Amino acid sequence: MKRDFNKTAYQNLDDFVFGKALYPVSLANGMQIGGGTVYPEINFTLPPMTIEQGTMKTVVENYRQIITGICERARELYVPGFVAEIETLPPMTFNPEWAEEVTKTVVDIIKDFEAKYGVKGAVRITPNDIREGSGLEHMWRGRHWDAILETFERCARAGADFLAIESVGGKEVHDDAIMYGDITKSVFALSVLGCRDMEKLWTEIVSIAEKTNTTASGDTACAFGNTALVLADRNYVSKVFAAVVRVMTAIRSLTAFECGAKGPHKDCGYEGVYVKAITGTPIATEGRTAACAHLSPLGNVAACLADLWSNESIQNIKLLGGMAPTVSFEQLTYDCRLMNGAAAKSRDAALELRDLHADSDSYYDPQAYVLRPDVVLRVSKELVAVQGHYERTKKAAELALREIETGYAAGKLMLSERERQSLEDLKEETGSLPGTEEELIRRIMDDCEKLDPKKYDM
Repeated sequence: MKRDFNKTAYQNLDDFVFGKALYPVSLANGMQIGGGTVYPEINFTLPPMTIEQGTMKTVVENYRQIITGICERARELYVPGFVAEIETLPPMTFNPEWAEEVTKTVVDIIKDFEAKYGVKGAVRITPNDIREGSGLEHMWRGRHWDAILETFERCARAGADFLAIESVGGKEVHDDAIMYGDITKSVFALSVLGCRDMEKLWTEIVSIAEKTNTTASGDTACAFGNTALVLADRNYVSKVFAAVVRVMTAIRSLTAFECGAKGPHKDCGYEGVYVKAITGTPIATEGRTAACAHLSPLGNVAACLADLWSNESIQNIKLLGGMAPTVSFEQLTYDCRLMNGAAAKSRDAALELRDLHADSDSYYDPQAYVLRPDVVLRVSKELVAVQGHYERTKKAAELALREIETGYAAGKLMLSERERQSLEDLKEETGSLPGTEEELIRRIMDDCEKLDPKKYDM
């Protein structure tokens, strides 16, 4: 049964803080995500290497070394619990038995450390969304689709606790939208293609979670919002455009929860703060500790509402301090200690740290400004008053632009002349968006050269 969110889970800003979610996710080992403790979520990947049948022994050994080093450091630093995320690489999704072997290896080592030393851990499996390229038959059937679903089920049965994905429905259109700063095409990619794909995909993921006794956790708009973020950082598109895209992606990611996802929402989806505001579910976020994977203007503000604090993805390479995943895990651990220490001291101390995180970033970039807890809650309350994926995505663009304009006028946000012009241009374009989804589809379809409508049953 599809869930309908017509009011925000949070009403009071003082209840909206890191470490606490209205609907925590509990695990059999006693960990409770969103139950009052911020846990580190470590995300790791292989060093540059070929993944094929002949190298699988080396692949598995890499994962064995990675998770062993993390567990040992968790024991040494008295970490109360952690989550390890396995993001499969494409060959591991095309060959689900490989992903299963890696998952079982990581799960078994975590369980062994818990039995011997009391180190608590959980595993999030995130199959790479391989539904791209000329060989794709259809978004919701064929070998690509089947391989993803098989990977989920095999890894769930191998012991993964959380099921997640960075889905790509609509990406072929949205990439063009970002390159040309086309907000109309962005709205189409996210609200029509993206949300339709999310409904199909997450109905299946939730079903797999239910029959394997695992948790359908959440999706991210990494392929959309983070692509815009990276291009804005390189001055290919405006920061205002990237900020608007970020808020719009919340509607797409919310679709997973409409289909039954329970959290924690995945780390590289900065839009998760809106998901938390609307659903009350816990979220993973990444900020300064994600610099190993990508640079961003969101290093501190991303921590304001974190229930899991993550690092994005780091390769298993040697640094002076040790192997990179272990080093990154230590950094996450100390950040979590600070947040948990503030929360243990008092509610006021936690709120002060939250606001320091927000204030230290939000003046310098509109992408950070739209992630402020006060802005998030204000926007979310208006978003849920609107029904329909298109209507909500359109409203998200309007509200993001309004908040950016108001913040600049109040001296709370810095905008260059280029960004101010982008704000005006986007206000005009957003104001001329069609009144209905059907009108949008008629207007935009012929302009989407890379889209094959048949693959979306259109």
